[in-house]
Amino acid sequence: MLKKYLFLTKPGILFGNFVTTLGGFFLAAQGSVDFLLLLITLLGTSLVVASGCVVNNVIDQDIDQKMQRTQNRAMVRKTITPKIALMYATILGILGFALLWFFVNAYAFGFAVLGFVVYVFFYSLWTKRTTIHQTLIGSISGASPPVIGYTAVSNEFDVAALLIFLAYGIWQMPHSWGIAIYRFDDYKNAGIPILPVARTVFRTKVESLIYVILFAAVLNGLYCFGYTNIFFLITFNVLCAYWLYLSIIGFKAENDQVWAKSYFSYSVILITALSVSFSFSYISPAPHLSIF
Repeated sequence: MLKKYLFLTKPGILFGNFVTTLGGFFLAAQGSVDFLLLLITLLGTSLVVASGCVVNNVIDQDIDQKMQRTQNRAMVRKTITPKIALMYATILGILGFALLWFFVNAYAFGFAVLGFVVYVFFYSLWTKRTTIHQTLIGSISGASPPVIGYTAVSNEFDVAALLIFLAYGIWQMPHSWGIAIYRFDDYKNAGIPILPVARTVFRTKVESLIYVILFAAVLNGLYCFGYTNIFFLITFNVLCAYWLYLSIIGFKAENDQVWAKSYFSYSVILITALSVSFSFSYISPAPHLSIF
């Protein structure tokens, strides 16, 4: 029974957001980590993300039953009722938002609200089913956790927070399109108008390449503005160079599904390595370039 409730929160998404929150926190901490604050921030963010994922399961029941990779989810198999799932999501959300509001700060709380509202209302309830721009809208929610981690420490929205918000949002695009090409038939059968289904796989590869270049350009700004050291510059650009290479060879792929699986998998490796690298990338003293 507990396993069903755990999987309702989408552990893969939880882990990904856990890692990116950690990365933002490490970047702002600049080597001086308040472990209690880190624990509360990670727990609060994870609970909010889990709440959004549970609500998404309720919303996507009709879509999930048409997709091979999701047709065994609890909501599809009716092993958990929508009412119970929504009660579960409410409890998770209240606990998560409360932790961020009372024990972190208003910035972290605000970006948690932003991520939740965009994911549940603007993405799950609206754009996922209606437009190819769904991925762009959804990227806002995916870009919120690293900013939650960052602002939990900095207690301000500065240039670094802006850069990681933009970069992690841009990363979502080729990452999401990779799995959409890999699971092309699933998305087509479910009638989801994601880019490779609504347009073409070739166009998706072109746009993915562009976004990989933009991702690298934006996040290199952290070094240019003095937030990270040479270790970050080298590590990050080596990681991005290989993702760029994968993007280019995708145009000659004999099997798009095989290529897309490796492309998507590497995007996960890259963002994980990037987030962890922030714990070694700090400089002292950190610059102070506040936006608000």
